Amino acid sequence: MAASVYAEDLTCSVCLSLFSDPVTLLCGHSFCRKCITDSLTTQCPLCQVSFPSSDEVKCLPTSHMLNTLAEKAKEAAHKTNPDQTQERPEAQWLCPDHDEKLKLFCVTDQQLTCLICRDGEKHDGHKFKPVKEAAASLRKELENCVEKISADILAIESLANKQREEITKTKERSRQLMSQMHKQFEEMHQFLRKREDKIKNELKNQEEDAVKEIIKKLSSMETALMENRELKVKWRGALKTDESERFLKNWTKGKDMKTPEPSFRPRKNDLPVINRPLFLGPYESHLQFFMWKEMLQVIQPQAEPLSLRNDNVNVSVSDDRRSLYCAPKNSQNPEIVFGQSSLRTALNAPFNFSSPSGYTRQPQGKSSFVFGSPALSTGGGSLFGSKSHHDQYHDSFPAVPDNTYNVFSTNVFTSGQCYWEVEVGHRDYWKLGIKDYFLKYENRKFVTSANTMLTFKNTPRKIGIYLDCSSKKLSFYDADNMTCIHTMSCSSMSVPVSAYFNIRYKEPDHNPLTVCWY
Repeated sequence: MAASVYAEDLTCSVCLSLFSDPVTLLCGHSFCRKCITDSLTTQCPLCQVSFPSSDEVKCLPTSHMLNTLAEKAKEAAHKTNPDQTQERPEAQWLCPDHDEKLKLFCVTDQQLTCLICRDGEKHDGHKFKPVKEAAASLRKELENCVEKISADILAIESLANKQREEITKTKERSRQLMSQMHKQFEEMHQFLRKREDKIKNELKNQEEDAVKEIIKKLSSMETALMENRELKVKWRGALKTDESERFLKNWTKGKDMKTPEPSFRPRKNDLPVINRPLFLGPYESHLQFFMWKEMLQVIQPQAEPLSLRNDNVNVSVSDDRRSLYCAPKNSQNPEIVFGQSSLRTALNAPFNFSSPSGYTRQPQGKSSFVFGSPALSTGGGSLFGSKSHHDQYHDSFPAVPDNTYNVFSTNVFTSGQCYWEVEVGHRDYWKLGIKDYFLKYENRKFVTSANTMLTFKNTPRKIGIYLDCSSKKLSFYDADNMTCIHTMSCSSMSVPVSAYFNIRYKEPDHNPLTVCWY
């Protein structure tokens, strides 16, 4: 009984026999040296932990303790039943029905049979093979399967390693973004702290100047108060003299004044209380708003203007190339609307977008770009993606029905990330985005270029568009509160690409699409 228990513990899990020249792997499991050397994989059969190559396994030392115990188990089994080792192999391969040697393998039933079984009714019409031939065929098939499994294991291991690399890359990218965001927030914090210190110093200087002037006035008041009190004490002492002769003699003695009035002059009117109010201007009530406006001048990447290109006579673009209108039908020359005459009118009138004449002209020689970053582009460029001006670059678009017209930006985007904002105001129809990928607003509903209805309840007056050329993602935002409206995948996007605008004809058109410049 004890021998059988030992035999179970000393059995190789590969050949299912007692250990023969056992070796122990690094994982702690033990096998016959031949079994583990002939293995087609380099993983432990029990725990799947990788072990050295077969050449290195051959160099592993024999586990003498296991080898000794295995030999003792074999001896104990032989002593218990000395004839078992001789009789068992023969009895094991005899037909239980006919007591004949199993020389055939029934392919149909997948079992060993004897010659009598082959001729019996049970196996009538079945296909048979000799045992050695069937074993060789099955062994070959099994070896092919093992090879396929091994190849699949190697492929999956390769995929798993790549997946682990992706995990490492993701974590590293997360750390980079964390560091980048921390740096950018720290720059804003430093700017705000510097501005806070400056405003506090200004307030402190005002306080010191005001307190200094007030203290000076208070000192004058205290001096006048002391003089009046001394005079009051002196006059009260004189009033204590009861004898008229002595009173008059003491009063007029050594004095040029015959009456007390000339020696006293009220000074309260000469010492008014002064009030020096502290004044910080808009920082008292609109501090956050003014800080936000100031931060726009130092934020990197800095917003730069996006310019529009007008290739359609049915629409008009303002002289500064940032506003889009529908051209009047009776205008034979669109330049009249936004030409020199309108510019002269604009120079003599307040700036007002409610009339087509109220525009500012972009200075000559000033180029226009969209937010860019050299780090994210090839070959430099502006701060938030690479782009360049190509007046000859045109996006081809199919004809648009329903009196709607397409306009594109003069800026083109090739790589990196780009962001621009468009003020849509109260227009009841517009499309914004890039070629083939856009957000449409009509009848107070938002629809994507894939004709997907969105459930966005707000009605933004300003739309932010973020294009990531690397990941081919296009996002739309309510630019007033930076709420994401929708993000779409632009899988078939090809660069270069321009910003896309579409408006429906209306006359008069007092509500333009205007690119926001900061």
